[in-house]
Amino acid sequence: MTEADIQPPIEDYALIGDCHGAALVSGKGSIDWCTPLRFDGEPVFFRLLDAGQGGSWSVEPEQTTRVTRGYIERTNILRTCFETATGTLELVDFMPVGRTRTASVHDYVTLNAPGWIVRRLRCVSGRVDLTMQFRPRGPGWSTDPVEMNLCEGRIDCAGGLTLWCDGEARREADGASVRVVLEEGETQTCVLTSVAPLFDPRDRADQLYDVTCAFWTEWCEYSRYRGQYQDAVLRSALALKLLTYAPTGAVVAAPTTSLPEHIGGGRNWDYRFCWIRDATFALFALSVLGYSAEGKRFSDFLSRLCLREGSTLRIMYGIDGEPFLREHPLEHLAGYRDSRPVRVGNEASDQRQLDVFGELLDWAELRVALGSRLSDDETALLRGVADHVCKTWHVPDHGIWEMRCEPRHFTQGKAMAWVTLDRAIRLFGENPTWRENRDQILREILGKGCTGDPPYLVQSYGAEVTDAALLQVPLLGLPLDLPLLERSVREVERELRTGDFVHRYRSADGLEGDEGAFFMTSFWLVEALLTVDRADEARALFERILSRANDVGLYSEEVDVNTGAYLGNFPQAFTHMALISSASLLQIHEEKGVEALRGTNADRAKRLAGATEGAKGLAFALIRNRSIRLRSSRKSVLALT
Repeated sequence: MTEADIQPPIEDYALIGDCHGAALVSGKGSIDWCTPLRFDGEPVFFRLLDAGQGGSWSVEPEQTTRVTRGYIERTNILRTCFETATGTLELVDFMPVGRTRTASVHDYVTLNAPGWIVRRLRCVSGRVDLTMQFRPRGPGWSTDPVEMNLCEGRIDCAGGLTLWCDGEARREADGASVRVVLEEGETQTCVLTSVAPLFDPRDRADQLYDVTCAFWTEWCEYSRYRGQYQDAVLRSALALKLLTYAPTGAVVAAPTTSLPEHIGGGRNWDYRFCWIRDATFALFALSVLGYSAEGKRFSDFLSRLCLREGSTLRIMYGIDGEPFLREHPLEHLAGYRDSRPVRVGNEASDQRQLDVFGELLDWAELRVALGSRLSDDETALLRGVADHVCKTWHVPDHGIWEMRCEPRHFTQGKAMAWVTLDRAIRLFGENPTWRENRDQILREILGKGCTGDPPYLVQSYGAEVTDAALLQVPLLGLPLDLPLLERSVREVERELRTGDFVHRYRSADGLEGDEGAFFMTSFWLVEALLTVDRADEARALFERILSRANDVGLYSEEVDVNTGAYLGNFPQAFTHMALISSASLLQIHEEKGVEALRGTNADRAKRLAGATEGAKGLAFALIRNRSIRLRSSRKSVLALT
């Protein structure tokens, strides 16, 4: 068996989760990554990062001839179908999640999730003989097999892990195997628990499935997107929801660590934390679709957990609000396809990145435009951020891409500093200091952030190169001439575009090795093309990038421009929020034209939400009907006692 057989391509995986932890399931039904209780926890299985010793939980039907899979419609429940020489097996994978008994009608953020993984096996036709290979790993990223005790109907592991299953279990050197034979119509449910429950969880398998299915389908009902890309938009929304950490409201950038930006390279980072930028962008996308509760929880996360007395806003936090995320390598792990090192923690948490403040204020303005109210604490926080930017915008930083070299004056960062002060004025009223600094930033951008004759925007002051982050500038509401923006977009295409893909930059960044192109920057190009009225090109590019999703509609962070293979952590929140944003802007352009794209995200969100008064009335009617239906059924409430 080759290493490629053991570690499938990144695009071969699907995500299941419960808004607390997550697991990745390969196209052949193997769980190769699992942090069941919290995203940043030590994994139970991590063959994804060490082919030989990382541990996994596989389902292996004999004589398999064909495997197909997909999510059950409007859910994060995965169904995999194995066709074998003797019969057909259906495998349904999910992590149970539901609302608490005390949750209000529209509350889909106060959740109950036991941290279990449920795998339901059903023989659809004929007879299926299969073997489950169960190879968990213990604390501390240990590659040693855990101690096990094989009991009737379950396998107890050291540390409290239990696999509840029937079949012929046998202890092996690397774990345990379970032999199962199913005839047509027969089923078996297997449940992995991290803390021993007071009952056999298999007895509630039907309830767990029904509640989880109801939770996801009910949540989907609240989406107000009615454009032509509903399937892709809803799948991206479901992925973003999976990446929210319900106990605090944090949003992780991805549920994995150290999936490489180049196979065999060292650009491998831990993304299981909450970047303010990534989170606000993800919540932009959900807010535009009609989801406000997630944004409110994130606001509480910032106010209660991150900004402790005497602290200043950092670019990222742990999912419980931890400000210090020490980065260290796990030297004993081989890495995904020998891509080393495997890292835990992220040193970028200590960086200065000017753009993050603008994204936070821009998101706040969008929420207010869509009907939310800022709390007194949040208002104080945002006003303080604006004051802080007035004092620090002239200082160089590490930029949106977290370069690990000397700080620079990044043009996109200065544009976001302008956004910080502009949105503060729009939210809180006139302030001479904010206005004076905002106007000075604009003069600097025009004087130092451009080059060429005629001029176009460049990556940083004095540079001759461009940057894909500049594709965002046309949507920020800066009073820049359209010809300058058009030239800047074309320069990004000339320098950074390869076919449908766009590299972030080609300048030195303090790191060795190569990287792929970001899916996100391709979606940014779609949006920039719309703003300069190249709509036909934008839509064609968008649809081609849609076709690059994997078979279950998910994207990684990056792509190899030569092979199309996925690179980087998976699935990536930034990519999915960019898809939703691009789909929304395409809808606005189609309905209202290019002028409707001018202004801020808040302006565009209001235009999208108020496309027609009839549509608005329909939305209120739908919400009222949903409320009545949910009150009567409450199918999505999960009670485990």
